[in-house]
Amino acid sequence: MTLKHDLYPTTPELARLRAVAAGQEQADLIIRGGLVQSPGTEEWLERDLVIAGRHIAALTPWGHFPTAAEEIDASGSHVVPGFIDAHLHIEYTNLTPGELGRVSVPRGTTTVLTDPNAAANIWGEDGLGLMLDTTTPLRILHQVSPTAPASDTLERGGKRVPESTVLARLAQDAAVTLGEANPFDYSEVSTARYREALVNGRRITGHTAAQTHETLWGYLAAGVGDDHNSVTIDEVLERTRLGAMITVMGSSLSDNTLTIFSDLDKVAPALRSLCFCADDKQVTDLVREGHIDHHVRQAIRLGVDPQLAYRMATTQPAHYYRLDQVVGVLAPSRLADVLIIPDLADVRPSYVLSSGTVVAREGECLFRNDDVLPDWARDTMHLPASRDPAILEAHVDDDRTEVDVRAMELYHGYFKRAVTATLPVIDGSIQADPAQDMLKIAIMDRHHASGERGIGFVRGFGLTRGAIAVSMNCMNMNIAVVGTTDADMLHAIDALDAMGGGFVAVADGETLAAVPLPIGGVMSDAPFEQTNAALLDAHAAAASLGCPMRAPFIILSFVGMFVVPEIGLTELGLVDVGAQAFIDLVLPDDHAASSSHL
Repeated sequence: MTLKHDLYPTTPELARLRAVAAGQEQADLIIRGGLVQSPGTEEWLERDLVIAGRHIAALTPWGHFPTAAEEIDASGSHVVPGFIDAHLHIEYTNLTPGELGRVSVPRGTTTVLTDPNAAANIWGEDGLGLMLDTTTPLRILHQVSPTAPASDTLERGGKRVPESTVLARLAQDAAVTLGEANPFDYSEVSTARYREALVNGRRITGHTAAQTHETLWGYLAAGVGDDHNSVTIDEVLERTRLGAMITVMGSSLSDNTLTIFSDLDKVAPALRSLCFCADDKQVTDLVREGHIDHHVRQAIRLGVDPQLAYRMATTQPAHYYRLDQVVGVLAPSRLADVLIIPDLADVRPSYVLSSGTVVAREGECLFRNDDVLPDWARDTMHLPASRDPAILEAHVDDDRTEVDVRAMELYHGYFKRAVTATLPVIDGSIQADPAQDMLKIAIMDRHHASGERGIGFVRGFGLTRGAIAVSMNCMNMNIAVVGTTDADMLHAIDALDAMGGGFVAVADGETLAAVPLPIGGVMSDAPFEQTNAALLDAHAAAASLGCPMRAPFIILSFVGMFVVPEIGLTELGLVDVGAQAFIDLVLPDDHAASSSHL
């Protein structure tokens, strides 16, 4: 676990930094001849970066100190701080922390702020610690997950993290922020938690879920200070005009750089209140696009000044999250997390330094992942030993041959419109209707072997046959399965159980593709190259079933969320998100079917 206290120079380190800066001792390393991102002005400076041990000693004019123990020639390149991901759930990369380090550090992301809410739901407090440790150079800072489970009434969830544990962690030196919380929770417990974060000097990470006016104001009034859900420029301006920092999300669910930077004149007033996050980005997209380097490339491609684009990835999050005394700034006494960038628009570091040590060159790791994972992190699938074949049926208690149901329609990733649909009934059981892209979806408990499951219907997956399933329904990490027939959905559940969790695509009794995620049912401890290849195969299998989505498995993981409008689904039933209350699946007889909002 990274403690901020340990990132500052020790007294002997400070003494040496001063001696090196004063020219009394030789530097360990000088990065020479580059254009250095100014720590305090929006300039590129002709400076040498002088490093002693883990930290920066000085920025000097080119050639000022004639010698150093080691030198790197940065002539013709720009020199910037290591990138900061301001909000990430490592579990949703489907990689362990060490494998994420192998992917991300060579691309320039050296620090991540992580909210391990999935791990908290699977393993409780032990899971929090598991996600904060790695032997690789990836620096992991803690966003304290506020609740596990997310609700005491709307879900059963997995493990429970006591409120006393959350409050105690907010006081720990490892904590940077309180993690994202339900914007619809106005309880005394949540309000007291927000205050505890504030009095401990922690930022409060937000999840505004497309809210506006009163519901947004009520959320920010709790002290919530940032938001990674902003999709449109209007949302960005509304929030920044209320004092919020926007963490522009570029995830596997959606890439908000495209919309937020689509009109630079309009968004200009907010540009210095922006930073970047990946949030929920799978290994396939990390490998194909990059991590925070992707955001910087996108911003520059869409017309943002490179100086400002790089500051969004470094200095702006460092200042906002009160980390600028240690990371995100190339200034004396700060950690020497440094990138040498030959081409500002290409954003591919030739050198990556972490704490003064070269850890990657030309996109290649110079370190290994030696993390050892505990045995208790495996074997987390707990389903009934025998499953009733009728467990996925949704019954009606009369002789109707069709019914109107409340359903979800996906848009912009995991957001869901509430719609109605008329579906056939056979032998008292409501059927999916692939012809209108209205598929059955189920959330099933996989923590307590209870057999509890919630049933709904969803439009957007486009399957014409078969089913796909995951064992990482957000946030309680239950099974989520969507399909055209109950038989295929049951086969997908059986396949997940047999391999200890992961992703599957099935059809006609055959498993077409599988991504084993044995660590908690959410992560693979295999080399990231293997996990990437398996997930690419699974995406292709889903496409062969008719799914048009680029990342169907992670989208399936989020459909049930009951903190994202307008309908959610848990193992206990269908949820009205605004009211935070259960609702019936089947509408009354006299309800007229339509495709409008409920």
